[in-house]
Amino acid sequence: MMDRAALQVILLGMFLMSATSDPVKKKKNVDIYSFYINSTVTSRYATTVITSRVANTLNESQEIQFEVKIPKNAFISKFRMTIEGKTYDGVVKEKEAAQQQYNQAVSRGQSAGLVKSVGRTLEDFKTSVTVSAFSKVTFELTYEELLKRRLGKYELLINAQPMQPVADFKIDVHIQEKPGISFLEVKGDLSTGDLANAIKTTRADKDFQVWVTFYPTQDQQTKCKSCGENGLNGDLLITYDVERQNPKGEIMVSKGYFVHYFAPSDVPRISKNVVFIIDRSGSMSGRKIKQTRLALLKILSDLDEDDHFGLITFDSEVSLWKRELLRATEANLENAKSFVKEIRDRGATDINAAVLAGVDMINRHPREGTASILILLTDGDPTTGETNIEKIMSNVKKAIGNKFPLYCLGFGYDVNFDFLTKMSLENSGVARRIYEDSDADLQLQGFYEEVAVPLLTDIQLKYPGGTNLTKTSFSLYFNGSEIVVSGQITDNSVESFTTEVIAVSKGSNVTYQDTIMTKDPSDVPPENENFMQRLWAYLTVKQLLDRQVLLKGQEKEDEKKEALKLSLKYQFVTTLTSMVVTKPQEGEVEVANKPKEGKGGDGYTADVDSDDDDSVINHHPAQRAFLLHSAAMDYSDAMDYSVMIHHPLPTYGSPTIHTTTPPAVQVHSNRFLLPVVGQSKPLCFDVPLPHKLRLLQDSASEFSMNGESLSENHGFHQIAIHYKTNHHLIISTKSISYHNGQDKVEILWGQELTQHNTDGVSLVVLENEMNVTMGNIGVVIISHKKDGVKFLWPAIWEHPKDVNLTGVLGKSDISYVKTEGSQTPTLKMKDKEVKTYLETVSDYRFHSTPVQECWLVPFQAVMEAEISDFTVTQL
Repeated sequence: MMDRAALQVILLGMFLMSATSDPVKKKKNVDIYSFYINSTVTSRYATTVITSRVANTLNESQEIQFEVKIPKNAFISKFRMTIEGKTYDGVVKEKEAAQQQYNQAVSRGQSAGLVKSVGRTLEDFKTSVTVSAFSKVTFELTYEELLKRRLGKYELLINAQPMQPVADFKIDVHIQEKPGISFLEVKGDLSTGDLANAIKTTRADKDFQVWVTFYPTQDQQTKCKSCGENGLNGDLLITYDVERQNPKGEIMVSKGYFVHYFAPSDVPRISKNVVFIIDRSGSMSGRKIKQTRLALLKILSDLDEDDHFGLITFDSEVSLWKRELLRATEANLENAKSFVKEIRDRGATDINAAVLAGVDMINRHPREGTASILILLTDGDPTTGETNIEKIMSNVKKAIGNKFPLYCLGFGYDVNFDFLTKMSLENSGVARRIYEDSDADLQLQGFYEEVAVPLLTDIQLKYPGGTNLTKTSFSLYFNGSEIVVSGQITDNSVESFTTEVIAVSKGSNVTYQDTIMTKDPSDVPPENENFMQRLWAYLTVKQLLDRQVLLKGQEKEDEKKEALKLSLKYQFVTTLTSMVVTKPQEGEVEVANKPKEGKGGDGYTADVDSDDDDSVINHHPAQRAFLLHSAAMDYSDAMDYSVMIHHPLPTYGSPTIHTTTPPAVQVHSNRFLLPVVGQSKPLCFDVPLPHKLRLLQDSASEFSMNGESLSENHGFHQIAIHYKTNHHLIISTKSISYHNGQDKVEILWGQELTQHNTDGVSLVVLENEMNVTMGNIGVVIISHKKDGVKFLWPAIWEHPKDVNLTGVLGKSDISYVKTEGSQTPTLKMKDKEVKTYLETVSDYRFHSTPVQECWLVPFQAVMEAEISDFTVTQL
């Protein structure tokens, strides 16, 4: 049985245990006896090591999983497992070379791992290992990141959610900043109540160093406001900033490398010209348009009186509130707010005409000594007017002419975020995703606050004697942010190093010059003396990968090669590399990949066997080699670092029916199983047989999966998957047929490993399972045989980040709370009380079909619709 116990931390670690045991006994089967997070921040560069020690307390082997969530901006740089004195290290290789090892491992049927992105700011790394009876395993993961300053502060977010109190639980954060730390604050759920006593902050060396420790006792781990018998459940948020007495910035030199942090605050703010371009097409209906109105009303209130602003709304038509930019007087703002309150959704989406109208508005009203900004908010693709994306980008780039930035805010997951990213980067801006959630209006306001106070324009940074520099030209510098430049010093024998910053402040040129002595004693402790070289490599790789979306031809290839070279040298898992873990004894290979964001999966995962007895292992059906690599960027934060996890999408098994003398069990329904985050017992619901169901659908990518069940038989006897207009896959209990509009492929179950790749479609057929990837959606079809009857089960292990899945298996946001006190078990779901019963289900996602307990609830309570809404007439 795949039972799970977890410990989760943001700078975060999570353990999950899978064992052949009863669910209620799992806490006794695995002892997470030690869990440390040690994060060292040296001049904003954070290196975090997560070390976890777990004991198998069973008298038989069992699989133990290690899962950690890391910031999307981070690069994994080390992974190690130690089992019974033997160490297994990961080595970063070029992705293509690692992929060959992955394919070889797949062909041998070895265990696997995948990587993907979860939530807004985190990614998941998961690996598992089978540990012998009464043995122990130690996991160690290291990742590195450069903290980014926003709104005047840096943040470290630590989330703890163990599924059991841990005897030796420690979080240590050590922050070292040469200018001194101006303020530091520890907040979050884990800083409240009795847990506040477990937090200790120590300052030293005139505030150059701060230690924050969090050592809760096992008793304290059960007593915070969101804690319980399963231990900690909440966040620890550490925010800080540094002293900025030198307006020329902070320069550090070490071992031939330098870093320059530039964030002056003693310059006057520049009044701005800002045009808001708001999508009001039909897809913005409901909560999105309401939240947009709320955010705009707040943003308008925050404009300064010497700012000028304009409002443009668009669908298939473009509407201007006023033809010219108006000063943000009280009267104009009230008039504008009245306009905003009347914005209604309608029509199609003409992005080209709307953005060009915004550019024209700024160009027609130039104001000397000001900063101009365009902000586009849209939730979809261009559907009317000029719809060719390349042509739109060309039109916008030509119209703006490098005069001011364009910031693109993509609302939700239906938007073409790659298009917005490229268009914003081509025009000195950034793209930011606005997540479709209850706080979307606050996300919009938060972005505006970051660009609300421009201080400098046209910033150029020069470093005589410096080479291999990171980005040195910036269009705008905003209050509360920070410009970071790093590079190498060409002559290590020089005794001084000079920096020069030239910028424009309110129409006038300003210059900042500074010289430091390179031979001064370093303030960096010996154990961190290589941090600056790694900081330079980290920043260089990130910026090279960012630029890939803008470059073409040989220049693109040259920069890609340089990014790959540095990723391999510094052992960073990026979009170009993969981490390979080779088991010493058997030479078994695991490859860890970080897939492209939204292209299949939600977290770093891997399986490794350390025991020869495969009979006790319940392998994850979607895992057949250990794949860990980096995803492409979500440019909402320069580069996002995406990973593939096993997202708790609905899965299902068949009910376990107890009869006295059954020669064969009669099956009257398929029982669907729906894991719920934060709950030990999943939900389950029945669908009567026979049926033809819409199992999974994504209208945006034209993907659908339907299944047909027969009377009194388990599972499905046929599953059909369709992608776009020309890809059709029919899977039956006997054979597999794939047609791409031209060629037809026939495959029989039981053949040797068969692989087929074409046009965004990947099919891998093993003896009793099939891995299907179409676009960015991946599913696994398991072939079972019970009581002499063959049947199929689909397993959905990944929830693509940018996809809105529907269908019976598309539900992923369910939650419940068990109501105490009533005679009949009752769950509270979406503010409704639902009567339930504790039942069992055979989980056919796994070949071993483990049985687990679940809360049985009506179909309508979970899906908020009738069964008839999910039935189809044809597969």
